[in-house]
Amino acid sequence: MAKRFSIIVIPEGGSKVSSFHLRSGFVKFAICCSLVVVGLSAFFAYKYFNFKIDYAELQRLRVSTIEQHQTLLSLTADLKEVHQQMDDLAESEARVRQLADLESLPEDVPVAIGGIQELEVNDDVDEIQRQINKLQVAIELRRQSQEGVRNLLNDQVSLSRATPKGWPTKGWLTSYFGMRKSPFTGRRVMHEGLDIAANTGTPVTATADGIVSRVKYSPDYGKMVIIDHGYGYRTIFAHNSKVLVKAGQRIKRGDVISQVGNTGRSTGSHLHYELRLNGVPIDPRKTL
Repeated sequence: MAKRFSIIVIPEGGSKVSSFHLRSGFVKFAICCSLVVVGLSAFFAYKYFNFKIDYAELQRLRVSTIEQHQTLLSLTADLKEVHQQMDDLAESEARVRQLADLESLPEDVPVAIGGIQELEVNDDVDEIQRQINKLQVAIELRRQSQEGVRNLLNDQVSLSRATPKGWPTKGWLTSYFGMRKSPFTGRRVMHEGLDIAANTGTPVTATADGIVSRVKYSPDYGKMVIIDHGYGYRTIFAHNSKVLVKAGQRIKRGDVISQVGNTGRSTGSHLHYELRLNGVPIDPRKTL
């Protein structure tokens, strides 16, 4: 390699030409410095771009961590709420079963647990979700069970309201259910109801919920009202002086339907009261 290098500068316009002489050592030093600068620049550029990439990834991970933290908090709150729903349903079903006079739970219905385990926000999301899903299934089973109990209770209440009970009017019994001596012929005949003596005009009330099926006049029963209560029950009110309801009218137990009278084949003011179950007369005294 040459010991010296010359740099010739030729300016425009014919000015004087200049020349510079550089030693080879200086040139080598300059080249080395340039290479070092280029290398350092490349190194720092590489580090800079890696830093940008790592920083972006760090920011993404931070956002993901925050979102996961919020998701865990939300799932934990949902799990507590589902447990509370389970406890509320268990308490509600216990009351309903008590009203329905039921004691045991169906074997396939899980029993509610009072309280839940303490959950940390770093617990597995899938595990918490599995717990929530399991509880939701248990809640649905319990709701179905409770609905069945409510339906049973409603049926019991409906049957109770449709079952004749109580006195249809204020008075005193003058003739009972069963075989008796006819006041008209003197022969023994079947008396299919009760005779309750009372003053004419005394209110007559329905002994159960139902629908007035017939209002008519009969030569034997006089002005009469027949009420269909469902579940096979029917009541008959005869010898009324006045009827206050119409066929097809829905009534409740205790509603006034007529007034005591002496119409039809009768020896005095009274109410003839009959109770039939599936068309068969039964003794009303058991329901008074």
